[in-house]
Amino acid sequence: MAAIPEKFLDLFQKKAFAQLATLMPDGSPQVSPVWCEYDGSSIVINSAKGRVKDRNMRRDPRVSLDVQDPDNPYRHLSIRGRVTEITEDGADQHIDKLAKKYLGVDTYPGRQAGEVRVIYKIEPQGSFVMG
Repeated sequence: MAAIPEKFLDLFQKKAFAQLATLMPDGSPQVSPVWCEYDGSSIVINSAKGRVKDRNMRRDPRVSLDVQDPDNPYRHLSIRGRVTEITEDGADQHIDKLAKKYLGVDTYPGRQAGEVRVIYKIEPQGSFVMG
């Protein structure tokens, strides 16, 4: 497991979006912007069951993320990692926590009827420090 460089930990306290790259069944890349946090060992993201990134991460746990500093777009951190945990437990509360961080609201406003939220924990396996 690779550690997030200390000088980039502040990115996870900011409203910094991550660009998440997953692999399609044919091996081509798929990229989605995601909200994220760092729990001290894993990068944690949240999505809905059945979305393209959900299906891709369930099939192939190899991912890459690029987290860009919202205060300086030339400062970013690129991370290669592996999805080590996928769970629905606590996912509704987690998306509300991320909505508070990113939108300043108590409840995630984008929830769809019948949607099942999912938490993904990504273990960093390599990082490229940029800027």
